[in-house]
Amino acid sequence: MLLPFLLSGFLALNPFGAPPRVPLANPAVVVGSIDPCRIYGSVYLERDPSRRSYCFATVYLEPEEAFADLLVYPETNKLFADRAGLWYPIETRDFADYALFVTDNRNLADFSFQYTKVRNYAGCRQR
Repeated sequence: MLLPFLLSGFLALNPFGAPPRVPLANPAVVVGSIDPCRIYGSVYLERDPSRRSYCFATVYLEPEEAFADLLVYPETNKLFADRAGLWYPIETRDFADYALFVTDNRNLADFSFQYTKVRNYAGCRQR
């Protein structure tokens, strides 16, 4: 009775087989920087550093338009924020499509953005 138990335990551990795959890890997910051209809709800008981990990306509000990765036009209606660079600023994080953490350090940001007054200028910069 003891020998079959030990043998089944040894076979269950299987030290010679390949390591088991983690079912939650998706190999198709590309780890890298955030694409600012895919962010549109209702956006909540978080400024509290303690809630940084709850945000989708870290952004920097660029003072100069020439150095910004994304030009943003703040829409007054959520229905019109339907392409890149058109954001509907929202006051509550729970109802936002994207929550972005605004940092003061340019080096810590995933991308930078600048507000524009012309709707046609909104979008990604051609680089």
